[in-house]
Amino acid sequence: MKFEDLLLEIDGFGKFQILILFILCLPRMNLPMHFLLHNFLAATPSHHCAIPHQEAFVNLTTEEVLLISIPREPDGTFKSCEMFSQPQFHLLLNSSLQPENNSIIQQCQHGWVYDHSQFTSTISTQWDLVCEQRGLNQATATFFFIGVTMGAVVFGYLSDRFGRKAMLLLALVCAVIFGMLSAASVSYSMLAITRTLTGVALSGVSLIVLPLGMEWVDVEHRTFSGILTSMFWSIGNMLLAAVAYLVREWRWLLVAVTGPCLLSIVCLWWVPESARWLIANGKVKRARRHLLRCARMNGRKDFPFPSFHLSQDLRRMTTDKKPGENYTYITLFRTPVLRKISLCSGTLWFGVAFSYYGMSMNLTGFGLNMYLSQFVFGFIEIPAKMIMYVLVNRVGRRQSQAWALILTGLCIGANIVIPKRKILFLAIMGKGFSEAAFTTAFLYTCELYPTVLRQNGMGYSSFMARLGGALAPLVFLLDEVWTSLPEVTYCGVAVCCGLVAFLLPETLHVRLPEGIEDIEKTQ
Repeated sequence: MKFEDLLLEIDGFGKFQILILFILCLPRMNLPMHFLLHNFLAATPSHHCAIPHQEAFVNLTTEEVLLISIPREPDGTFKSCEMFSQPQFHLLLNSSLQPENNSIIQQCQHGWVYDHSQFTSTISTQWDLVCEQRGLNQATATFFFIGVTMGAVVFGYLSDRFGRKAMLLLALVCAVIFGMLSAASVSYSMLAITRTLTGVALSGVSLIVLPLGMEWVDVEHRTFSGILTSMFWSIGNMLLAAVAYLVREWRWLLVAVTGPCLLSIVCLWWVPESARWLIANGKVKRARRHLLRCARMNGRKDFPFPSFHLSQDLRRMTTDKKPGENYTYITLFRTPVLRKISLCSGTLWFGVAFSYYGMSMNLTGFGLNMYLSQFVFGFIEIPAKMIMYVLVNRVGRRQSQAWALILTGLCIGANIVIPKRKILFLAIMGKGFSEAAFTTAFLYTCELYPTVLRQNGMGYSSFMARLGGALAPLVFLLDEVWTSLPEVTYCGVAVCCGLVAFLLPETLHVRLPEGIEDIEKTQ
């Protein structure tokens, strides 16, 4: 007997499973509030060089002081990073006569003045991360995703070794601690370190939530549960726009997005450990207790039936794991089929995250204010996921995954040649395809790896994704080389990685593999 058969006997999608999924959706909803927080945490408002007071300025208005102290851009706005070494009083007579001698222009010497109409404070205004320090501002997101990358490796291994629930609880507790420490940062260095550690913790949450829910669900409802869990990411996306709009001070914004983790910790106590994992690791008594609890809640009070010998059946389901043997990331590359799956899925996840975060962290480039852009980008993900629910069940996982990512790349690339007024439409389409690719990747990867290696496989794939997420913000700096180079980079990576998805096996209507032999013998 297989575990899937046992699930059908106790109702593989009853009240028990629905309650588990909704509890696990709480931390899932909280994730995008941190993963996309950089858009608001590190926003750079309009700014110009601070001008020291001089006696000659007594009878001048603020606009006149700026006119004689700061050079202008071609569009007439004041430059953000330069000032005149000496006041140019002749500009009061004719402001159109901008000095042609660059020797009188210098970098800001006395700090900056920021426009606080939209943000009370951000880390950019807190530590002057502008102009020459602009790279440090973008690096804040990279530090966070470096943490997420490290967390994928750590929690992927630990959750296969010590269980899904225990590691999820640990990840949530650490997320609260380091999230609050980030809000209390007294220096940029402290913020960089605590945000990195927050990324490590939240990576564990991201990695474990979906597999823990899916391992309790039967084959027929596996796609639905994966899409449902993913829907709450989109809801969190939209909630981030509302929270950021209401909280304009960066420290309190961090507190606001970290607080919900406490509710998830409380609710998690009700969620049981994965029975699949318990059985795969020989913990039959605990698995039996959880299965009986599931049967009672789903109305199967006479389970186990007279023809069932539950304990003996569970022991027969355990994998042929040698005493003392532990699966590691190296195991993912030891056998031919697993090696191919791991190489392809890693490449795929890199492309998915690279393009997704490349679009998600450019909220000011589409003609809407950033709060509305954030909301629209979150809202468009919901119909995209509904469409993917139909496609992955009709067309299959492989085709859906490949074309979603390829179309993401093409939408990004089209921004280079399409008129500006149509860029918003393309951006919304690209964001929808991008989220569809990400949603399918989570579902697809869970189905590709066996139970004994599922979290290691997810950890490795997530590592590759977070590597893409860490590099994505830095690509914006390439606009200094060529304005369209960031779009070309995002497009090329997405299309190439989408093509790799065609090399993966199809998993539609296929039972979740339990051991490595289930993977190797089916190919």
